[in-house]
Amino acid sequence: MEGRLGEAGLAPYLMVDCSHGNSCKDYRKQPEVAHDLCAQIATGCSAIAAVMVESNLVEGNQKLGDDPGALVYGQSVTDACISWQATEEVLEGFAQAVRKRRG
Repeated sequence: MEGRLGEAGLAPYLMVDCSHGNSCKDYRKQPEVAHDLCAQIATGCSAIAAVMVESNLVEGNQKLGDDPGALVYGQSVTDACISWQATEEVLEGFAQAVRKRRG
Protein backbone atom coordinates (compact mmCIF):
# COMPACT_ATOMS: atom_id res chain seq x y z
CA MET A 1 0.00 0.00 0.00
CA GLU A 2 2.77 2.42 0.93
CA GLY A 3 4.39 1.97 -2.49
CA ARG A 4 1.30 2.87 -4.47
CA LEU A 5 0.72 6.03 -2.45
CA GLY A 6 4.31 7.13 -2.97
CA GLU A 7 4.13 6.37 -6.70
CA ALA A 8 1.10 8.66 -6.88
CA GLY A 9 3.08 11.45 -5.20
CA LEU A 10 1.09 11.16 -1.98
CA ALA A 11 2.31 10.83 1.60
CA PRO A 12 2.37 7.13 2.53
CA TYR A 13 -0.24 7.57 5.25
CA LEU A 14 -4.02 7.40 5.21
CA MET A 15 -7.09 7.61 7.39
CA VAL A 16 -9.52 4.70 7.20
CA ASP A 17 -13.21 5.22 7.85
CA CYS A 18 -14.64 2.31 9.87
CA SER A 19 -18.15 3.41 8.93
CA HIS A 20 -20.00 4.12 5.70
CA GLY A 21 -18.82 1.94 2.80
CA ASN A 22 -16.31 -0.08 4.84
CA SER A 23 -19.10 -1.29 7.14
CA CYS A 24 -21.67 -1.67 4.34
CA LYS A 25 -23.46 1.31 5.93
CA ASP A 26 -24.26 -0.79 9.02
CA TYR A 27 -22.90 0.97 12.10
CA ARG A 28 -22.91 -2.33 14.01
CA LYS A 29 -20.17 -3.66 11.69
CA GLN A 30 -17.70 -0.90 12.63
CA PRO A 31 -16.04 -3.05 15.34
CA GLU A 32 -15.43 -5.77 12.70
CA VAL A 33 -13.80 -3.22 10.39
CA ALA A 34 -11.73 -1.91 13.30
CA HIS A 35 -10.66 -5.46 14.20
CA ASP A 36 -9.39 -5.99 10.64
CA LEU A 37 -7.49 -2.70 10.77
CA CYS A 38 -6.00 -3.68 14.14
CA ALA A 39 -4.68 -6.89 12.60
CA GLN A 40 -3.02 -4.91 9.81
CA ILE A 41 -1.50 -2.43 12.26
CA ALA A 42 -0.28 -5.16 14.61
CA THR A 43 1.52 -6.93 11.75
CA GLY A 44 3.43 -3.79 10.85
CA CYS A 45 1.32 -1.78 8.42
CA SER A 46 2.50 1.80 8.85
CA ALA A 47 0.26 3.30 6.15
CA ILE A 48 -2.73 3.39 8.52
CA ALA A 49 -2.11 6.61 10.41
CA ALA A 50 -5.64 7.37 11.59
CA VAL A 51 -9.13 5.92 11.76
CA MET A 52 -12.60 7.41 11.86
CA VAL A 53 -15.31 5.78 13.96
CA GLU A 54 -18.92 6.94 14.19
CA SER A 55 -19.40 6.95 17.95
CA ASN A 56 -21.72 8.39 20.58
CA LEU A 57 -22.91 7.59 24.08
CA VAL A 58 -25.97 5.66 22.87
CA GLU A 59 -25.84 3.42 19.80
CA GLY A 60 -27.90 4.03 16.69
CA ASN A 61 -29.45 7.32 15.71
CA GLN A 62 -32.72 9.19 15.98
CA LYS A 63 -34.75 11.60 13.91
CA LEU A 64 -35.30 15.17 14.90
CA GLY A 65 -38.99 15.58 15.52
CA ASP A 66 -41.42 18.22 16.64
CA ASP A 67 -40.79 17.49 20.33
CA PRO A 68 -37.16 18.20 21.29
CA GLY A 69 -37.93 16.80 24.74
CA ALA A 70 -38.39 13.36 23.16
CA LEU A 71 -34.75 13.18 22.04
CA VAL A 72 -32.50 10.60 23.67
CA TYR A 73 -29.50 12.27 25.31
CA GLY A 74 -26.25 11.01 23.79
CA GLN A 75 -27.74 9.52 20.63
CA SER A 76 -26.84 10.86 17.21
CA VAL A 77 -29.33 12.82 15.13
CA THR A 78 -27.21 12.28 12.00
CA ASP A 79 -25.26 9.08 11.24
CA ALA A 80 -25.89 5.95 13.28
CA CYS A 81 -23.13 5.34 15.82
CA ILE A 82 -21.69 2.58 17.96
CA SER A 83 -22.17 2.93 21.71
CA TRP A 84 -19.64 4.31 24.15
CA GLN A 85 -18.96 0.79 25.47
CA ALA A 86 -18.25 -0.49 21.95
CA THR A 87 -16.06 2.57 21.34
CA GLU A 88 -13.96 1.80 24.41
CA GLU A 89 -13.44 -1.76 23.15
CA VAL A 90 -12.49 -0.55 19.66
CA LEU A 91 -10.03 2.00 21.07
CA GLU A 92 -8.43 -0.59 23.33
CA GLY A 93 -7.99 -2.85 20.29
CA PHE A 94 -6.22 -0.06 18.42
CA ALA A 95 -4.01 0.70 21.42
CA GLN A 96 -2.96 -2.95 21.65
CA ALA A 97 -2.30 -3.11 17.91
CA VAL A 98 -0.12 0.01 17.98
CA ARG A 99 1.83 -1.32 20.98
CA LYS A 100 2.43 -4.56 19.08
CA ARG A 101 3.53 -2.70 15.93
CA ARG A 102 5.99 -0.65 17.99
CA GLY A 103 7.16 -3.96 19.36
